[in-house]
Amino acid sequence: MTGFDAPSAIYLYIDKKMQDHGLFQAICRVNRLDGEDKEYGYIIDYKDLFKSLEGAIGDYTGGALEGYDRADVAGLLENRLEKGRERLEEAREAVKALCEPVAPPKDTGAYLHYFCAADTLDQAALKDNEPKRIALYKAVSALVRAFANLANEMPDAGYRNTEIEAIRQEVDHYEKVRHEVKLGSGDYVDMKVFEPAMRHLLDTYLQAEDSEVISAFDDLGLVELIVEQGLGALDKLPKGIRDNPEAMAETIEHNVRKLIIDEQPVNPKYYEKMSQLLDALIQERKAQALAYQEYLKKLVELSGKVKKPTATTAYPTSLNTPARRALYDNLDYNEALAVKIDTAVRYTKKDDWRGNRFKEREVENAIREELGEYAMKTPEIFELVKNQREY
Repeated sequence: MTGFDAPSAIYLYIDKKMQDHGLFQAICRVNRLDGEDKEYGYIIDYKDLFKSLEGAIGDYTGGALEGYDRADVAGLLENRLEKGRERLEEAREAVKALCEPVAPPKDTGAYLHYFCAADTLDQAALKDNEPKRIALYKAVSALVRAFANLANEMPDAGYRNTEIEAIRQEVDHYEKVRHEVKLGSGDYVDMKVFEPAMRHLLDTYLQAEDSEVISAFDDLGLVELIVEQGLGALDKLPKGIRDNPEAMAETIEHNVRKLIIDEQPVNPKYYEKMSQLLDALIQERKAQALAYQEYLKKLVELSGKVKKPTATTAYPTSLNTPARRALYDNLDYNEALAVKIDTAVRYTKKDDWRGNRFKEREVENAIREELGEYAMKTPEIFELVKNQREY
């Protein structure tokens, strides 16, 4: 295995004499990027070979890589503190640019309106604003990593004490914005796999006070937490949301809306009805037709219906699976036909049938045959079947 084939590494500890090919290949290995979390590698030079490193690059371009310009390997080695400061400043500017359009006073509500939806009745806004949220999450994560890389050496990087504290508060502010937007939009569950490493950086270089609040959402999304714990779950939301009744209401509405959107393909008719109920509830809130606590109770009740359809809807006993219930809801509540199609699909489908044109055609034909006089609904029902997790 050559140095170019070897796995990527983040740190290179030089504790012995190295030169020429071996030295150059070791540098390439630690500089190789293999994911978003690695921005560059570190070289810890116990043998004071830094001057030799520059020589190794020169010798290598004149030896095994003869014919390559020096420009081909320019930038292989850079001053870590200079590069760290450059990246931190770039990350700060990137986050500020993303948040610049947020309306004054740039509080929790303003950020939720800009990155989620200005009006929770707008069913398309949450999805349409998803690219802005993803850009925010990535930019703030890059800012936190850039700050963490320099946090213990900022004076050496040229920052004054007042600048260091201002930057720390800035990073803390934008991390809280990121977290509130993720919770407010319902994106937290989708991205929580990335949270442990980020949590470690925040606890180490910013502050750990909020870790207990955030941990409430480690295993459950907001809607799931509400279904399990009722109104008590809302006490676990960040203070910026919790202390703002409108932000609290919009956060729950966005989370319920996102769940409806995500589950819509599994049972279009049922979740269309849930969407209508949510719209009606939002309109009541906007018209101030309900006291705030009464509104929250109704929202909790709706969350249960969205998350657990069987807990609030009485289905015939033969409809004992989610797929059968979805077919029933989308076949004008025809119990016998729903059972027949479910049986036909289970009998016909083969392993890995989705995405295989011939296997899909067999399932579609079986559905068409069972539909009989409703054959015109075959494409709709076939798509519904494809979206069922149990098939």
